[in-house]
Amino acid sequence: MSRRLARFALSLYRWGGVALYPIVSPYLTFRAAKGKEDRSRRRERYGYASVPRPAGPLVWFHAASVGETNAVIPLIKEVRRRGIAVLLTTGTITSAKVVRDRLGTDVIHQYVPLDLKPAISRFLEYWHPDLAIMAESEIWPMTILELGKRHIPQVLVNGRISDRSFPRWKRRHAIADAIFENFALVIAQSELDADRFRTLGALPVLVSGNLKVDTDAPPADSAVLRSFLDQIQGRRTWAAISTFEGEEAAAGDVHRVLKERTGLLTIIVPRHPERSDAIADMLEARGLKVARRTRGDVLTPQTDIFLGDTIGEMGLYLRMTEIAFVGRSLFAEGGQNPLEPAMLGCAILSGGNVQNFREAYQQLARNGSAKMVRDTEMLAKGVHYLLVNDEMRKQMIEAGQETVQEMRGALRATIKGLEPYINPLTVKARLHPRQTS
Repeated sequence: MSRRLARFALSLYRWGGVALYPIVSPYLTFRAAKGKEDRSRRRERYGYASVPRPAGPLVWFHAASVGETNAVIPLIKEVRRRGIAVLLTTGTITSAKVVRDRLGTDVIHQYVPLDLKPAISRFLEYWHPDLAIMAESEIWPMTILELGKRHIPQVLVNGRISDRSFPRWKRRHAIADAIFENFALVIAQSELDADRFRTLGALPVLVSGNLKVDTDAPPADSAVLRSFLDQIQGRRTWAAISTFEGEEAAAGDVHRVLKERTGLLTIIVPRHPERSDAIADMLEARGLKVARRTRGDVLTPQTDIFLGDTIGEMGLYLRMTEIAFVGRSLFAEGGQNPLEPAMLGCAILSGGNVQNFREAYQQLARNGSAKMVRDTEMLAKGVHYLLVNDEMRKQMIEAGQETVQEMRGALRATIKGLEPYINPLTVKARLHPRQTS
């Protein structure tokens, strides 16, 4: 595709968004009915602000969901430490809760506007950010083009391009070039990601490592944790976390195979808690006794499955075990973040579909802290081996924590890359505060 055709295609995208704008309401209504939209704040998705703009310079951060939000929190804290106001947008209810719990009123939270010209134009005209920082793989054409049109610097941090996305972008290289040229800077997770961004037209590109390594371990309420550990009464445990459809059934099958030999308690933490009713019904239909966190159920000796169906309590669930299977890897693709269980002292098991966290898994596996499984049978064997082999479990845990320490440094590298954009705003925040809109 020629550059002229690419510009024409993006123009069609722009005006197609204008045409579609009046009819997106049913789509958001449907998502709200499914529990995927906050009904009370739905106007934010159309670019309408729900709070006043603060005085002075403003940095807009965007993080799609929980993992990306947690990754940029240390970076946000650094920007706030310099006296610069932060607007943080996310796309999910779960990530909004993370923002509320971990950042409180220190940032302004809004739901991200739809990538349609009327919504994003309204959003930018109101907030007028001095800098836009997007996390990981948030490539929204209209948002990027409208920021570029207004000459607002935009930076992609913790950037990655998946194995699936890269070939699609390459086939539309002229469009990719017209989009990626708008980034003032891309800070990529790995050399592979950096090479992919350069191929698609992004310049300059730096490599930082993965910001998720530099985040704090997820917290847990010590009193709640102590209560659950008392209820477990020394039973052996393992956890299947960030699970997708099919993986909860696999965890239930593993439990049925092992419970007679080990007196096992299985902890299941689905990636999307709204699926928990269906998951509980499926497990109970298999004859398993399920306790649910949201119901405040007590863990008795008869409990088979503890269903962690809450948001923001991963630190609690991981502290209840020393073995964690990380989902979206056995029956779904992409993988989920293995660094949190490594930080919190878990030996890690995973399926092989971990493309989105390839480098992290490679380092963990190379150091002996993560092992891959092909299917449910192999998962059961891996869980059993770690349950009964205390020395191997301890070695994997120690290797995981050492690996995390070795991988740290991404936050420092990212801040260094951002300094040319943040330092002027630091001075501006002290000398020239802007009046509130």
